[in-house]
Amino acid sequence: MARRAPRTDDNEEGAARRPTIHDVAANLGVSLSTVSLALNGKGTISEQTRQRVVAEAARVGYVAHPMARGLRAGRTNVLALSVRSLDFGGSYRPEGVDHFSRVAGAAAFTALDRGFRLMLVPSTDAPGDEDPRWADGYVIEDPRSNDPLVERLVMDGIPVVTIGWDPAHKSRTAWVSNDDKSATRQVLDLLAARGGRDIVFVSGTEPNSWNDVARRTYRAWAREHGRTPRVLRLPEDGGVEAGARLATELMGQPDAPDAVFCQTGRHAGGFAYRCREMGLEVPRDLLIAAGNDAEQARNSDPPITAVDLGAESLGREAVELLADIILDGSTERSRVVPARLIERASTRTRR
Repeated sequence: MARRAPRTDDNEEGAARRPTIHDVAANLGVSLSTVSLALNGKGTISEQTRQRVVAEAARVGYVAHPMARGLRAGRTNVLALSVRSLDFGGSYRPEGVDHFSRVAGAAAFTALDRGFRLMLVPSTDAPGDEDPRWADGYVIEDPRSNDPLVERLVMDGIPVVTIGWDPAHKSRTAWVSNDDKSATRQVLDLLAARGGRDIVFVSGTEPNSWNDVARRTYRAWAREHGRTPRVLRLPEDGGVEAGARLATELMGQPDAPDAVFCQTGRHAGGFAYRCREMGLEVPRDLLIAAGNDAEQARNSDPPITAVDLGAESLGREAVELLADIILDGSTERSRVVPARLIERASTRTRR
């Protein structure tokens, strides 16, 4: 029988078409199932037929796609990472925010150590989006309240570990998080110890557990200390500019605070920058702290006291827990990663 050479039609970019299982079957005059059984070492086909199929596959350069093979076998050895804060933030590369890249880097190396690949993916929660079942499991960073992606994955029976949790359904998935309550109290206690009497808390607007726990903790702390809580909210994607606008509005008022606790480092950096433009000195006139350590907090003048959330540990522990669930059937539901308060000049002794 004359063998048909595999088609090499160029695509739009000029690359040759990849040989397929159809080419192998057509060249040998056998069925697709015979080729599949031979290449996967299964079935009752003869050893002679198996060797012919393997030889022909090598000749034409056919290699089974690992994800397609995994789907047939019931496992792809691929994990997905979805960063919900970036899905809704308008940019996957927000300026000055290295937290998410640190989480993703640690998660990727941990996945390799556990025998998985890690793929960073955008949201797959809208009607018509691709079927999420190509991945063996998902890590979801900062799910939103009633998060539709979490809902979809849980309904499909796909293992999920969240970093933070869905505020509306904390027990729905396994999760990894900081002790956000303790971290928030540490910042507030520090501001009070440094002389802050009227502390304004500036939260983000995303409905995730990080914002939710911090707001509730701040209000509880204020009640315990006999203070009137003052909570303001800024959209995370407003960044430095949003923090600067808030400083203009807030610090020009008769009831301007003497301490500001911004949940995001970019808001804190913008707030500090505008205060300097307004002739205010930090920390003499105003104490400033941030709930996460971003580039703008570290490089502010003066540098801003902030909470290091341990991004690498969050990414590593989330993948470790997910791998334990997939490979060993672990029933562990949560892991807490320590956060570290870094005091800098923005809260040190007032002159």
